[in-house]
Amino acid sequence: MELLKKTATEQRKLLLNKEISAVELTEETYKQIEKLDEKIGAYNSLTKEQALETAKKVDEKIAKGEELPLMAGIPLALKDNMNMIGSKTTASSKILENFVSPYDATVTKKLKENLIPIIGKANLDEFAMGSSNENSAFKIVRNPHNLNKVPGGSSGGSAASVAAYEATVSLGSDTGGSIRLPASFCGINGFKPTYGRVSRYGLIAFASSLDQIGPFGRSVEDIANLYMTIAGWDEKDSTSLKIEVDDVTKTLKDDIKGLKIGVIKELLAEGVNEDVRKSIEVAIETYKKLGATIKEVSLPLLKYSIGIYYIVATAEASSNLARFDGVKYGYRTKDAQNLLEMYTKTRAEGFGDEVKRRIMLGTYALSSGYYDAYYKKAQQLRRLVKNDFDTVFADVDILISPTCPTTAFDIGSRNEDPLAMYLTDIATISANLIGAPALSTPCGYDSEKMPIGLQIIGKNLDEATILRAAYNLEQAIK
Repeated sequence: MELLKKTATEQRKLLLNKEISAVELTEETYKQIEKLDEKIGAYNSLTKEQALETAKKVDEKIAKGEELPLMAGIPLALKDNMNMIGSKTTASSKILENFVSPYDATVTKKLKENLIPIIGKANLDEFAMGSSNENSAFKIVRNPHNLNKVPGGSSGGSAASVAAYEATVSLGSDTGGSIRLPASFCGINGFKPTYGRVSRYGLIAFASSLDQIGPFGRSVEDIANLYMTIAGWDEKDSTSLKIEVDDVTKTLKDDIKGLKIGVIKELLAEGVNEDVRKSIEVAIETYKKLGATIKEVSLPLLKYSIGIYYIVATAEASSNLARFDGVKYGYRTKDAQNLLEMYTKTRAEGFGDEVKRRIMLGTYALSSGYYDAYYKKAQQLRRLVKNDFDTVFADVDILISPTCPTTAFDIGSRNEDPLAMYLTDIATISANLIGAPALSTPCGYDSEKMPIGLQIIGKNLDEATILRAAYNLEQAIK
């Protein structure tokens, strides 16, 4: 167990010094899963044979004295909406329950090329739609810190696996906070890179202009190293950025003297839990001691982010999920007399309530007579929100806020109120709307000993600065 509690950086040192083997590390991870995952529900499926095969290759390279990729041999959980050839890729939906992927996502291909053992496919809210990981068609994911609490969503399985030592690192996808929120609730680091920095090829689409893949880890150094492993241009993704990726590991441990930090006034206003507020204030004081300059900033259009997001995201989801019709792949109803009935019954039986709700909202927003009033207006406001951020970023290097106004809530407590659930993402959504890199890093605990996350938002393509700011805070509050 002590081995599993070590960060990826520490595990790598042990591997290189031949104090442990990659096979031993992988097998220990599976023992932990066997012991715990029935209670936590972090995994939908395991890929043990492939993981051990990869681990053996790592051990062979070490024995020969060959150079190892940065994250080679480190056990990783892959969110179950990223394709992996020969394994089930379900997006935690009944409609894809038995779908076996015929190809690898670009990130999966990169993981394999870098000899990273993929332990299994991590549970999520169905089609990544949710903030609590209660929307999975298969099982609820529970928070390792308190099994009665949610782990956050939609990448709850990816976050819980790392927090419960069932993987050392993991990959999730973030459409409106789906990496940062679970990271905050589970007390680990979660990072959403700039939109287009990591290829989305092979990621099951939710909202294509918002989705981005990113890493989870128990240390900032781990997520920086994993980010460098998966980032880069991909000709298979038309939204991928053909711009050289800065090596964020080179500046990660530099100090932050003179760094200008903006504290978002609107996200520390009424409605923020008192324990959360106090933890953020402690983080602010820590940054001052480290030599950073703190300035309160205002983003007046931030209050419209939730409304903009739920029009844009549901509209894109409505379009993206039209492909699941029972014709080409996935679940097909057994009880249909004609083609139209097959479409309607397949979708009615295959999709969960939250997915249906978002498809209906999105179809309405895109329908004739409402497109200009809703979708077009939301996109115009989205541009204005970006202008707000650009104005603020002219004076500061990074922005900080709570990742969420509260800590993890009880399972079932918000299921009857979708609006209350949607408001969970109030602090995280704007970074997706503007495509900016953003990260959640642990900064304290509440009175119930549940983790609190600090969100750091950076300028587009400036991953290096937010990772450096997070690293400095992590070292200062250890």
